[in-house]
Amino acid sequence: MIQLRQLNKSYPTAGRALHVLRDLDLDIAAGESVAIVGSSGSGKSTLLNVLGLLDGFDSGQYRLDGRDTRGLDDRTAARLRNELLGFVFQSFHLLPDKDAVENVALPLFYRGLPRKERLKRAVAMLEQVGLGDRLDHRPGALSGGQKQRVAIARALVTEPRVVLADEPTGALDTTTSAEIMDLLDGVVARGMTLVLVTHEPEVAARAHRTIRLRDGQVVSDHGAEG
Repeated sequence: MIQLRQLNKSYPTAGRALHVLRDLDLDIAAGESVAIVGSSGSGKSTLLNVLGLLDGFDSGQYRLDGRDTRGLDDRTAARLRNELLGFVFQSFHLLPDKDAVENVALPLFYRGLPRKERLKRAVAMLEQVGLGDRLDHRPGALSGGQKQRVAIARALVTEPRVVLADEPTGALDTTTSAEIMDLLDGVVARGMTLVLVTHEPEVAARAHRTIRLRDGQVVSDHGAEG
Protein backbone atom coordinates (compact mmCIF):
# COMPACT_ATOMS: atom_id res chain seq x y z
CA MET A 1 0.00 0.00 0.00
CA ILE A 2 2.84 2.38 0.93
CA GLN A 3 6.35 2.08 -0.48
CA LEU A 4 9.20 4.52 0.14
CA ARG A 5 12.61 4.15 -1.46
CA GLN A 6 15.63 6.34 -0.64
CA LEU A 7 13.30 9.21 0.23
CA ASN A 8 14.85 12.54 1.17
CA LYS A 9 13.21 15.70 2.43
CA SER A 10 14.82 18.94 3.54
CA TYR A 11 13.71 22.47 4.42
CA PRO A 12 15.65 25.69 3.87
CA THR A 13 16.58 27.33 7.18
CA ALA A 14 18.86 30.31 7.77
CA GLY A 15 20.56 29.96 4.43
CA ARG A 16 21.14 26.21 4.62
CA ALA A 17 19.11 23.07 4.13
CA LEU A 18 17.79 21.19 7.17
CA HIS A 19 17.81 17.54 6.14
CA VAL A 20 14.74 16.04 7.85
CA LEU A 21 14.28 12.66 6.11
CA ARG A 22 17.40 10.82 4.93
CA ASP A 23 17.40 7.98 2.39
CA LEU A 24 14.33 6.53 4.07
CA ASP A 25 13.07 3.10 3.00
CA LEU A 26 9.70 1.86 4.25
CA ASP A 27 7.00 -0.61 3.23
CA ILE A 28 3.54 -0.72 4.81
CA ALA A 29 1.12 -3.38 3.65
CA ALA A 30 -2.62 -2.98 3.21
CA GLY A 31 -4.45 -3.63 6.47
CA GLU A 32 -1.45 -3.01 8.74
CA SER A 33 -1.39 -0.67 11.71
CA VAL A 34 1.95 1.08 12.14
CA ALA A 35 3.05 3.42 14.92
CA ILE A 36 5.81 5.92 14.15
CA VAL A 37 7.76 7.01 17.22
CA GLY A 38 10.86 9.05 17.93
CA SER A 39 12.05 12.14 19.76
CA SER A 40 11.10 15.67 18.77
CA GLY A 41 12.81 16.56 15.51
CA SER A 42 13.23 12.95 14.39
CA GLY A 43 11.08 13.50 11.30
CA LYS A 44 7.81 11.88 12.42
CA SER A 45 5.42 14.66 11.42
CA THR A 46 7.34 15.39 8.21
CA LEU A 47 7.03 11.74 7.22
CA LEU A 48 3.30 11.78 7.93
CA ASN A 49 2.89 14.95 5.83
CA VAL A 50 4.72 13.30 2.92
CA LEU A 51 2.59 10.15 3.26
CA GLY A 52 -0.52 12.33 3.30
CA LEU A 53 0.49 14.18 0.12
CA LEU A 54 0.46 17.39 2.14
CA ASP A 55 4.15 17.94 1.45
CA GLY A 56 6.48 16.96 -1.37
CA PHE A 57 9.94 15.43 -1.17
CA ASP A 58 13.33 16.17 -2.70
CA SER A 59 14.41 12.81 -4.08
CA GLY A 60 13.60 9.13 -3.95
CA GLN A 61 10.28 7.43 -4.55
CA TYR A 62 6.91 7.26 -2.81
CA ARG A 63 4.32 4.89 -4.24
CA LEU A 64 0.81 5.00 -2.76
CA ASP A 65 -1.46 2.12 -3.72
CA GLY A 66 0.87 1.48 -6.66
CA ARG A 67 0.87 5.09 -7.87
CA ASP A 68 4.04 7.14 -8.16
CA THR A 69 3.41 10.38 -6.24
CA ARG A 70 6.45 12.38 -7.33
CA GLY A 71 5.71 15.75 -8.89
CA LEU A 72 1.94 15.68 -8.45
CA ASP A 73 0.17 18.96 -9.14
CA ASP A 74 -2.08 20.33 -6.39
CA ARG A 75 -5.31 19.19 -8.04
CA THR A 76 -4.14 15.59 -8.53
CA ALA A 77 -2.74 15.43 -5.00
CA ALA A 78 -6.06 16.70 -3.61
CA ARG A 79 -7.98 14.09 -5.61
CA LEU A 80 -5.77 11.26 -4.40
CA ARG A 81 -6.09 12.47 -0.80
CA ASN A 82 -9.85 12.44 -1.11
CA GLU A 83 -9.92 9.02 -2.78
CA LEU A 84 -7.37 7.16 -0.67
CA LEU A 85 -6.62 8.95 2.60
CA GLY A 86 -8.32 9.91 5.83
CA PHE A 87 -6.72 12.24 8.40
CA VAL A 88 -7.01 12.46 12.20
CA PHE A 89 -5.16 15.30 13.94
CA GLN A 90 -4.34 16.00 17.59
CA SER A 91 -6.00 19.42 17.30
CA PHE A 92 -9.06 17.92 15.56
CA HIS A 93 -9.21 20.53 12.74
CA LEU A 94 -13.00 20.80 12.93
CA LEU A 95 -14.86 23.80 11.51
CA PRO A 96 -16.21 25.71 14.55
CA ASP A 97 -19.28 27.09 12.75
CA LYS A 98 -20.44 23.67 11.51
CA ASP A 99 -22.21 21.01 13.54
CA ALA A 100 -20.94 17.45 13.82
CA VAL A 101 -22.88 16.19 10.80
CA GLU A 102 -21.69 19.00 8.56
CA ASN A 103 -18.07 18.52 9.66
CA VAL A 104 -18.19 14.81 8.88
CA ALA A 105 -19.97 15.36 5.56
CA LEU A 106 -17.37 17.84 4.27
CA PRO A 107 -15.10 15.32 2.46
CA LEU A 108 -18.14 14.00 0.64
CA PHE A 109 -18.88 17.51 -0.63
CA TYR A 110 -15.51 17.46 -2.38
CA ARG A 111 -16.50 14.17 -3.96
CA GLY A 112 -19.56 15.83 -5.44
CA LEU A 113 -22.18 13.77 -3.60
CA PRO A 114 -25.67 15.28 -3.31
CA ARG A 115 -26.37 16.96 0.03
CA LYS A 116 -28.99 14.41 1.11
CA GLU A 117 -26.58 11.51 0.54
CA ARG A 118 -23.72 13.35 2.28
CA LEU A 119 -25.77 13.98 5.39
CA LYS A 120 -27.14 10.43 5.44
CA ARG A 121 -23.63 8.95 5.37
CA ALA A 122 -22.36 11.43 7.95
CA VAL A 123 -25.16 10.60 10.39
CA ALA A 124 -24.52 6.86 9.96
CA MET A 125 -20.81 7.31 10.62
CA LEU A 126 -21.38 9.46 13.71
CA GLU A 127 -23.71 6.79 15.06
CA GLN A 128 -20.96 4.22 14.51
CA VAL A 129 -18.53 6.22 16.67
CA GLY A 130 -21.11 6.67 19.43
CA LEU A 131 -22.22 10.23 18.73
CA GLY A 132 -25.76 9.65 17.52
CA ASP A 133 -26.97 12.02 20.25
CA ARG A 134 -24.56 14.82 19.29
CA LEU A 135 -25.37 15.25 15.61
CA ASP A 136 -26.34 18.93 15.80
CA HIS A 137 -23.63 19.97 18.29
CA ARG A 138 -20.88 22.30 17.13
CA PRO A 139 -17.29 21.63 18.24
CA GLY A 140 -17.50 24.23 21.01
CA ALA A 141 -20.21 22.16 22.70
CA LEU A 142 -18.24 18.89 22.56
CA SER A 143 -15.60 17.43 24.88
CA GLY A 144 -12.11 16.63 23.60
CA GLY A 145 -12.96 12.98 23.21
CA GLN A 146 -16.16 13.79 21.35
CA LYS A 147 -14.29 16.13 19.01
CA GLN A 148 -11.82 13.37 18.22
CA ARG A 149 -14.70 10.97 17.53
CA VAL A 150 -16.09 13.51 15.06
CA ALA A 151 -12.65 13.77 13.47
CA ILE A 152 -12.43 9.98 13.17
CA ALA A 153 -15.91 9.83 11.65
CA ARG A 154 -14.84 12.50 9.13
CA ALA A 155 -11.73 10.48 8.28
CA LEU A 156 -13.73 7.30 7.72
CA VAL A 157 -16.78 8.62 5.91
CA THR A 158 -15.08 8.39 2.51
CA GLU A 159 -14.02 4.78 3.22
CA PRO A 160 -10.31 5.53 2.64
CA ARG A 161 -7.64 2.93 2.03
CA VAL A 162 -5.25 4.57 4.53
CA VAL A 163 -5.92 6.53 7.74
CA LEU A 164 -3.11 8.83 8.94
CA ALA A 165 -3.29 9.94 12.56
CA ASP A 166 -0.97 12.55 14.09
CA GLU A 167 -0.90 12.21 17.91
CA PRO A 168 -4.61 11.24 17.92
CA THR A 169 -4.66 10.83 21.72
CA GLY A 170 -2.21 13.59 22.61
CA ALA A 171 -4.82 16.00 23.97
CA LEU A 172 -6.92 13.39 25.78
CA ASP A 173 -6.99 11.78 29.23
CA THR A 174 -6.07 8.12 29.69
CA THR A 175 -9.59 6.72 29.64
CA THR A 176 -10.64 8.72 26.59
CA SER A 177 -7.37 7.82 24.84
CA ALA A 178 -8.15 4.13 25.26
CA GLU A 179 -11.64 4.67 23.80
CA ILE A 180 -10.20 6.51 20.79
CA MET A 181 -7.67 3.73 20.22
CA ASP A 182 -10.51 1.20 20.31
CA LEU A 183 -12.07 3.14 17.44
CA LEU A 184 -8.80 3.24 15.53
CA ASP A 185 -8.34 -0.51 16.07
CA GLY A 186 -11.69 -0.81 14.31
CA VAL A 187 -10.20 0.96 11.29
CA VAL A 188 -7.81 -1.94 10.82
CA ALA A 189 -10.56 -4.48 11.48
CA ARG A 190 -12.39 -2.97 8.50
CA GLY A 191 -9.39 -3.65 6.27
CA MET A 192 -7.94 -0.13 6.18
CA THR A 193 -4.29 0.71 6.79
CA LEU A 194 -3.51 2.82 9.87
CA VAL A 195 -0.36 4.91 10.27
CA LEU A 196 -0.13 6.92 13.47
CA VAL A 197 2.49 9.18 15.01
CA THR A 198 2.61 8.98 18.79
CA HIS A 199 4.89 9.64 21.74
CA GLU A 200 2.85 7.36 24.01
CA PRO A 201 4.24 3.80 24.42
CA GLU A 202 0.85 2.37 25.33
CA VAL A 203 -0.61 3.71 22.08
CA ALA A 204 2.29 2.43 19.99
CA ALA A 205 1.98 -1.00 21.64
CA ARG A 206 -1.46 -1.45 20.09
CA ALA A 207 -0.11 -1.26 16.54
CA HIS A 208 1.11 -4.25 14.54
CA ARG A 209 4.49 -2.56 14.06
CA THR A 210 6.44 0.20 15.74
CA ILE A 211 8.89 2.16 13.59
CA ARG A 212 11.37 4.37 15.41
CA LEU A 213 12.90 7.36 13.62
CA ARG A 214 16.09 9.15 14.57
CA ASP A 215 17.53 12.02 12.54
CA GLY A 216 15.20 11.21 9.65
CA GLN A 217 16.12 7.54 9.39
CA VAL A 218 14.48 4.30 10.49
CA VAL A 219 16.55 2.91 13.37
CA SER A 220 14.19 0.10 14.36
CA ASP A 221 11.12 -1.59 12.89
CA HIS A 222 9.49 -4.34 14.89
CA GLY A 223 6.18 -5.81 15.96
CA ALA A 224 4.54 -4.29 19.00
CA GLU A 225 5.00 -6.27 22.18
CA GLY A 226 2.06 -7.62 24.11
